Amino acid sequence: ISNMSIKFNAIGLMSGTSFDGIDVSIISTDGVNVYKIYQEFYFPFNKNFQIKLKKFKEKINFLNNKKNVKSSKEFKELSHECTAYHISAVKKILLTFKKKIDVIGFHGITVLHKPQKKFTLQLGEPQLIKKKFNCKVVFNFRDNDLLNGGEGAPLTPAYHQALCKKFKSDKPFFFINIGGISNLTYIFNKKIHAFDIGPGNCLLDSWIDYFDRYSKNDLNGSISKKGKVNISMVNSFIDKLDYLKKKKISFDTSDFSLSEFRGLDLFDGAATLAFLTGKIIANAINELNYKNKVADVYIAGGGRKNLSIIKSIQENCVQKINLIDAKKINGDFIESQAFAYLATRCVKNLPITFPSTTGVKKKISGGVIY
Repeated sequence: ISNMSIKFNAIGLMSGTSFDGIDVSIISTDGVNVYKIYQEFYFPFNKNFQIKLKKFKEKINFLNNKKNVKSSKEFKELSHECTAYHISAVKKILLTFKKKIDVIGFHGITVLHKPQKKFTLQLGEPQLIKKKFNCKVVFNFRDNDLLNGGEGAPLTPAYHQALCKKFKSDKPFFFINIGGISNLTYIFNKKIHAFDIGPGNCLLDSWIDYFDRYSKNDLNGSISKKGKVNISMVNSFIDKLDYLKKKKISFDTSDFSLSEFRGLDLFDGAATLAFLTGKIIANAINELNYKNKVADVYIAGGGRKNLSIIKSIQENCVQKINLIDAKKINGDFIESQAFAYLATRCVKNLPITFPSTTGVKKKISGGVIY
């Protein structure tokens, strides 16, 4: 059997920009096909660790030297604590999964992502995870892409392409993930195109947090549905975003600010931000699918649970919107599944980023394998 056709049992670990916890998935894959999604679960961080992460990110956000941050005592301590959480999460999932694990895709926690300056920085100690579970661990998924002219993001389109194949879709296929940032993958005639759309949940979550420290987010759209949308603020923001998009493919949550919405009350602000999030997603779909062919559109990520965001996408989009859950795949875990898949591709030296996804010069593999 060639190396390419060997199936791996792979664990994927993903902790996103909301700093709330870790998504863990186990899948069976050969790095091309996805055979089975075995199990997955969510492992939360405690509140104290979340606060430390947010403060650290805010503190280093304007620094332009990765080396200084990496050598700092605070970075090392947070890295160690982050790794301990990930080890606990893997231990927990392995209590019920008794087969051998071949590889762990460990993304770590992104605290700095500055593609224009050619660097990205994730917390995490992959060697500790390797030592603990005695299998290959893949880390630093973004560096090789950055070194070769890409922006190091988005990384998940390769996995979205595998899902498109699994679903046997022959129509234009859109995959939208609404996390802190919204990103889109478009696949048609085996060609793949991907980019970050703009703010996903990051502005809305910050808005709720600004007014009410005890409420984590706009659960199911319960706050935003009570407010009135300020259309002129939405249009003004979209104009600025269109200008920003000419300069970059990937975004960090620090690229966006609430300052221009500060005059609104809790409900009108939430309504405006939920509508805005949905509208920029709908605009991106409409632009790519302007000939109005029927497309398959699937939404994943935490933002899909916000009914105000979904309503805004559907109202502004000519295509029918589907949640990925309709395909019996839990939309909370697409990114952790993706890092299990990408880790397998890295071990087999298959490409994980492409000129049409990150702007890299040529399709390349990535990740550092421990």
